[in-house]
Amino acid sequence: MEKYDIVIIGAGPAGLMLSTCLARWGYKIKHIDNRSEPTPTGRADGIQPRSLDLLRNMGLKRQIMAHEPAKVYEVAFWDPGTKGIHRTGTWASCPKFIDARYPFTTLLHQGLIERVFIEDIEKHGVKIKRPWTITEFNNNGKDPVYPVEVSLAHVDGTLKETLRAKYLFSGEGARSFVRDQLGVKIHHKDPIAHVWGVMDGVVRTDFPDIKMKCTIHSDAGSIMVIPRENNMVRLYIQIASSTDEDWNPRKTATTEEVQSHAQEIMRPYHIEWDRVEWYSVYPIGQGIAERYTLDERIFMGGDVCHTHSPKAGQGMNTAFLDAVNLAWKIHHVESGFASRSILSTYESERKLIAENLLEFDARYARLFSSRLPSAGEIGGANTSTASHAAEENDFVKTFKASCEFTSGYGVAYNPNSLNWSPTHPAQSPLFLHHPHGTVLRPGRILIPSTVTRVADANIVHLEQEIPLNGSFRLYIFCGNPALTARAVSDLSAHLSAPRCFYSRFAHKDKNADRYHEPHNPHNRFVTLCTILAAPRASIEIQELLPRVLAEYGGHVYADDVWDARVPEAKAAAHAKMGLNEQRGGVVVVRPDGYVGCVVQLVEGHGTGEALEGYFGAFLERKRGVGVEGARL
Repeated sequence: MEKYDIVIIGAGPAGLMLSTCLARWGYKIKHIDNRSEPTPTGRADGIQPRSLDLLRNMGLKRQIMAHEPAKVYEVAFWDPGTKGIHRTGTWASCPKFIDARYPFTTLLHQGLIERVFIEDIEKHGVKIKRPWTITEFNNNGKDPVYPVEVSLAHVDGTLKETLRAKYLFSGEGARSFVRDQLGVKIHHKDPIAHVWGVMDGVVRTDFPDIKMKCTIHSDAGSIMVIPRENNMVRLYIQIASSTDEDWNPRKTATTEEVQSHAQEIMRPYHIEWDRVEWYSVYPIGQGIAERYTLDERIFMGGDVCHTHSPKAGQGMNTAFLDAVNLAWKIHHVESGFASRSILSTYESERKLIAENLLEFDARYARLFSSRLPSAGEIGGANTSTASHAAEENDFVKTFKASCEFTSGYGVAYNPNSLNWSPTHPAQSPLFLHHPHGTVLRPGRILIPSTVTRVADANIVHLEQEIPLNGSFRLYIFCGNPALTARAVSDLSAHLSAPRCFYSRFAHKDKNADRYHEPHNPHNRFVTLCTILAAPRASIEIQELLPRVLAEYGGHVYADDVWDARVPEAKAAAHAKMGLNEQRGGVVVVRPDGYVGCVVQLVEGHGTGEALEGYFGAFLERKRGVGVEGARL
């Protein structure tokens, strides 16, 4: 019986992201999908700003953008008037108060996005088997290393296969065989369900905002307009609601009926279709799985665990983050870095985000169905001199709050062993927490900052400098090197100690040539970055830094780039993190880009001991056996 590290069911966003990460990190994967080919048209289409950051960090953004997707910078609101609909205002898709590298939503059909992932997966030796399905599975423990037995079959029943795996992941979508077999129930947060019609096509219209995302309300109904690639437009039209007297969750409508309804809603403007590429009618409610795993061997993610309306463009983005969260945790357990206890944080972290999403979606759905504010209200909210009354308008407040959430930057994980808090097992007065010594919050994304890479004088985005390689990221903000030289030396001495979290996971083969390895020359557990509050020209790496930091010469940076968000700062990256520009600090960032903890940089053993305490809360006590990246 063949053995695999993981069996992945479903080649949608969650399954593909998980497969991409683990294939890159050297795992043996069996990946199947019951469709004969990737998504040809339609389905999910929105990539939010945080997800675009993630794709860039994976080196996949360029391939996505090569398809020339539409970009949404603003949302336009249309309301009924005396002569039909009229525009009542606009709002930024990703407002300036969100510090985003890409302040727009990217619109591209799911099939093209899937193909970018599939090409990368195949490049790393994994082939998605189609059309195959899962027929049976159980965690019978007959093999303690590969405890999950999985039976697969071709959809026509002609071929069958049984194998063993360390893990099984269901990314099958809302109709999940794995979830049903586990007996995991879906709880509906909002009792109201809807039937939606969605249509992708090329249109002819005099509607002036057809290239923008729009919410349109009229006496005849409501539409959401989404611009798409290749001159296409997507229209979402609510066909039925469970609040209707004649509610039928299986209600359907023809293409012609939906087009006619859209024409009524959009009066006095006309719209007609040159062609329709994809059309679907489907019921949807707000549901969440009561569990994401029962045994931390069989996991679920994406639409298997949460369903909601399509209006906010969150499904694919949430699935991506589900998969990345699980991928690095499996990697650290199987590499011998971390104890199996971290696998429990997958459900607790991601289920919280799904619950927040569903609560937001319920509010958003009510907004979509209710009267939009007047032009004066929206206009006031779009100016820096908005009145207090306009700022306090319920619609404005909710929409502004939702922008951070929908962009992806509003994700906030609760305290646990990975996200330090005053209740964390590691206790030291040197831990910094908002607002005491830092603006960073464990469980939230690292604030973006721009610095100069010393090695080549390139201006770079610090948060993007370490790719998604499965490693923790240790950012050592050194402040003024003339003041912190001793503290940096003491920390480096701690890192070099044999029992330190850094040295414990050193590469076994010390004779291997890793001269050209920029991110993991010493180990695969952590990558080090050093940021000095000094001009680039004044930094001589070999002279200024201890050997352990100089080994990461490509990750030494000068904090000498001005930033409009902290215009008075001389060391903007330090200032944006809320760190003292002279004394610095140490920021631990998890492999998925979320802050783990922040520690003062001081002379003596304190900084190293605080870091040791943080990592000690979840690290494996014994040296791992899979650290070299061989297929485990």
